[in-house]
Amino acid sequence: MKRLPLRSRLAILTAAAVAVAVAAVAVTCWLLTRQQLTDQLDKSLRQADTIPQARGVLSQYGCIPSRPAVKGHFDFNPTNTAAQVVMQDGQVCWVQGEAPFPVTGKDTAVITAPKQGNTPAASAPHTVTNKNGTELRVYTVAITVNDQPGVLSVARPFSEVTDPLNTLAWVLLAVAGIGVLGAGAAGLLIARAGLKPVDRLTETVEHIARTEDLSVRIPVEGEDEIARLSESFNAMTAALASSRDRQQQLIADAGHELRTPLTSLRTNIELLERSEAAGRPIPPADRKALLASVKAQMTELAALIGDLQELSRPDGDPTLQVVALHEIAEAALERARLRGPDLAIRAELAPWFVRAEPVALERAVVNLLDNAVKFSPPSGSVEVRLDHGVLTVRDHGPGIPEDELPHVFERFWRSPSARSLPGSGLGLSIVARTVQQSGGEVSLRPAGGGGTVATVRLPGAPTAPPDLT
Repeated sequence: MKRLPLRSRLAILTAAAVAVAVAAVAVTCWLLTRQQLTDQLDKSLRQADTIPQARGVLSQYGCIPSRPAVKGHFDFNPTNTAAQVVMQDGQVCWVQGEAPFPVTGKDTAVITAPKQGNTPAASAPHTVTNKNGTELRVYTVAITVNDQPGVLSVARPFSEVTDPLNTLAWVLLAVAGIGVLGAGAAGLLIARAGLKPVDRLTETVEHIARTEDLSVRIPVEGEDEIARLSESFNAMTAALASSRDRQQQLIADAGHELRTPLTSLRTNIELLERSEAAGRPIPPADRKALLASVKAQMTELAALIGDLQELSRPDGDPTLQVVALHEIAEAALERARLRGPDLAIRAELAPWFVRAEPVALERAVVNLLDNAVKFSPPSGSVEVRLDHGVLTVRDHGPGIPEDELPHVFERFWRSPSARSLPGSGLGLSIVARTVQQSGGEVSLRPAGGGGTVATVRLPGAPTAPPDLT
């Protein structure tokens, strides 16, 4: 069943469901008809006008076991009705019919059964089979013949019930077969019509797998499950296309950013190599400056590679834990003071605990402070404040123009005025990503009197981490 196509399975399941329903209706109809026909036959047996005539004939002619009563004196029932009288001594008097039929214990038990008031005892209708193999429906009632107790049994062929039932069974079987075949055909047609959107989706997926063209979209019609599936698929391909574009852009930007320090490194190393090969040493001051430039370029490459590794991490849920933001900010401040020894860095840090990835959060805070140190003028100042989950870093540098603020968190974006300064343009992208993963938000805005204010808002953790000291 699992190997069949979906439309075939739907057609088979539809036909099976219809078959079960039709079978249930057919069986119910057959049973109800059988009950009705049996009740009608039993009613006709109870209403047969045989008892008075049987008494009169037997009183006049006596019991005739070998043949039925004399015609004209006992012609009281239709030709398909048989009757016989059973006396208390077991003698069977054949009254009417083709031949006597078997006597059962239900018949003889009526002879000794007590009367119900003025109503003679009688048996429930039951079925017997005569010597010819014919089923008869028998009804027995108590009578008295010449002051002798006995019973009169009246019988009619049970074929009056079974023949119509057999015909009805064939009719129901034919109708059920036609219904099941029709349901299977209808189910196949409905499955084909209903699965057309799925076929289009399959063709689109195969096309994308074959051509890697993520710009293909599936037309969305209606609001049913297929439409939702199409919308979800379109959203998925759009996300994949966007991810691929970002990846290609990241590779292009990374290549561009790597080219500059690598070119500078190559130039400096070639200069050192030519100096050694020519036997003309570089003056000590120039050599020291050259080596410092090589070291700076290597440091810039290492920072760029670290930033790329940070951004290449998957965007899934990071491993968050409760950390002290004020302690992370204090550690970042120590590094910032080393990088800007001539700057006055003032801080007010109130305790605040957040759920974040410790290493990533420290890197984000360090990037914010590095930006403030980098753009601060000599002997300038930087103010850092942490109050109720709001971390602000204010510098007194040139600031960021209003038209450039929307781009500051983009990867590899650098302000035209800052392209001569060291950096990769990835620091604020890492800050934004880390803060968003921690459930917070980050923003930059011009500060009154010059400079820039970076603001980070992080929700507090439910509980503080345990004191391990």
